[in-house]
Amino acid sequence: MLMVLDVGNTNTVLGVYRQEELLHYWRLATERERTSDEWGILLRTLFSLGEISTGAISAIVISSVVPPSGPALEEMALKYFGIQPLFIDPTMDLGMAVRYHPPEDVGADRIVNAIAACEHYGCPAIVVDFGTATTFDAISEQGEYVGGVIAPGIGISAEALFLRAARLPRVEVRQPRKVIGDSTVGSMQSGLYWGYAGLVDGVLKRMKKELEGAYVVSTGGLAELISPACEEIDSVEKNLTLEGMRLIHGRLKK
Repeated sequence: MLMVLDVGNTNTVLGVYRQEELLHYWRLATERERTSDEWGILLRTLFSLGEISTGAISAIVISSVVPPSGPALEEMALKYFGIQPLFIDPTMDLGMAVRYHPPEDVGADRIVNAIAACEHYGCPAIVVDFGTATTFDAISEQGEYVGGVIAPGIGISAEALFLRAARLPRVEVRQPRKVIGDSTVGSMQSGLYWGYAGLVDGVLKRMKKELEGAYVVSTGGLAELISPACEEIDSVEKNLTLEGMRLIHGRLKK
């Protein structure tokens, strides 16, 4: 079995594959100071709940945008699984040319997403990842990663309103029942939700002028919440990053 770990700034998503089948996945809060033993205990607990033997894991692939977590994750993999993990790096030969400058500035998760999108939906393609930041990644018709757009995530926007406006409360990000809010909370939720949907559609319309015929797939923790309000998104795949790591593992072991 293959274990994949996508370590983001806010959440870490863990998945276990048996060949091409995703057996289990879990979404955890990213803790930058988590030790190797804490990782090991946590994973063993989750595996026990999922009735998976740690001894059944034969490979571990990690995509991380949080460099401080790397040593603890490597030590965990060696100590608890006896496996040297593969850390995905944009400068590796992953079967996709990277036309970003410099290539190492691209987050590993963005390349992973691009590979999965191209494999499953064809090229050209655009991936919208709703995470701490919202990223838009463009893959050309030739299957090359050509760049993208980075915008503040909707969670960051909501927190900024609370922190910078003394009379505004902290609100849950959700689709409001109507656009015109009849309360402060309703007005804020409407501005965040519909304003963000407008941002996403506006960026995608402009990207499509430079990347004609691109298929748009969304992913990330808030993809299922925001995507239905966006006219330019074709489909949602919440486990796109995990699937990309599985594909990369398959390519590299050949």
